[in-house]
Amino acid sequence: MPRLVAVSNRVADPRNVAAGGLAVALSEALRQTGGLWFGWSGKALQTAQGGTPGEGDLHLQQAGNVTLATVDLSREDHDAYYLGYSNGVLWPVFHYRLDLADFDSNFLNGYRRVNQLFARKLAPLLQPDDIIWIHDYHLIPLASELRAIGCGQKIGFFLHVPLPPPLILAAIPQHEWLMRALFAYDLLGFQSHADVEHFSRYVQAEAQAEPMGEHRYRAFHRTVRAQAFPIGIDVDEFMELGRGEEAQETYEMMCAQYARRRLLLGIDRLDYSKGLPQRLKAFYRLLAEYPENRSSATLVQIAAPSRESVDAYADLRREMEQLSGSINGEFGELDWMPVRYIHRTTARKRLPGLCRASRVALVTPLRDGMNLVAKEFIAAQDPEDPGVLVLSRFAGAAEQLREALLVNPYDTRATAQAIQQALHMPLAERHQRHQKLLERIRAQDVHWWSREYLRALSETEGA
Repeated sequence: MPRLVAVSNRVADPRNVAAGGLAVALSEALRQTGGLWFGWSGKALQTAQGGTPGEGDLHLQQAGNVTLATVDLSREDHDAYYLGYSNGVLWPVFHYRLDLADFDSNFLNGYRRVNQLFARKLAPLLQPDDIIWIHDYHLIPLASELRAIGCGQKIGFFLHVPLPPPLILAAIPQHEWLMRALFAYDLLGFQSHADVEHFSRYVQAEAQAEPMGEHRYRAFHRTVRAQAFPIGIDVDEFMELGRGEEAQETYEMMCAQYARRRLLLGIDRLDYSKGLPQRLKAFYRLLAEYPENRSSATLVQIAAPSRESVDAYADLRREMEQLSGSINGEFGELDWMPVRYIHRTTARKRLPGLCRASRVALVTPLRDGMNLVAKEFIAAQDPEDPGVLVLSRFAGAAEQLREALLVNPYDTRATAQAIQQALHMPLAERHQRHQKLLERIRAQDVHWWSREYLRALSETEGA
């Protein structure tokens, strides 16, 4: 069996799958093949005054039979590659927010420089028959840099965030270079069929790519396969987490404190892509237009801190605090606060209990690659008395989770109507919807995702 080499911006110990995220997705395949996981160390080092950004040291350590390889970055490279281009250009553009992108040419230079550095540091660690799996928007050009120094291994790429339509992609300066870099891969994985369609339209319009059938496109003297592989969760692991002490304590505490209320739940990073202000405005409409929910429904909104030094995020935090205060001031009673807004990270071990205690989950991003909170909410429910998922049609998960109540988060009145429907949904309908949703997240769980992607990559013919 060929060794798996996983590459991502950050590296995690694959033995600590309880942390969730990419560690869960990759741990099984890495352990099976005695794999290598390569990425940034998390250290951004200051360079000497007047110096130029230098190459960081390579650190190797063992995590069982998996090798972890990490590279330090200079502060200048980190700020240009990570803060500047990855999160100041690609993140907002890929989430359809051109107005928030900062197209500073120095950011692109740093982005290219770090990807070249990663290629130089990774190449000597590779074996001839390795299969390389590169993850996310931070590392789009890495395969082309590896090819340039002679790497002929099979290389796949998975984009965890959405890919926008061609005209939005074309707004990125030097977008042609960025998209051309994708043709250095053998397999491109996207979260949804919509993302694949956007890629197909872009490369045919902008690169005159020739469709070759079977999800393949040829341009720049190379053929690449592009396909949807919706990422999932480890359903059994999350259910087991729900049986843990912390989850049980959280469930019992929430049930006791809100015995007279119906809980609505939002769990997000504080990010402009998550549609948080629109969600609060929809909740306001619910209380204004369906007054029977006053003193009855409580929204618990957890918004974990994220990139608070960035102006757009600081503005969002202020808006959320103002909206929460306004709703509580207008509708609150001495014994009832409509919105419980929590600007802190909640321990993952407590999340299943929080989900299970909630009647409705509001997962209403303006744009999201997938959104695993929606799937975790389904896994956490009591099958005898399940809650209802209200899901944005603009989340990648909406392609799979069709039995959720799908909403347009920009339409706050219609979203309020969907919340009202969820709060008053009969038990029989809740049973039926939850059963179908649980079947779907089990059929395409995180192990299916990893297995199907790697199978497709191993079967893909290079160039």
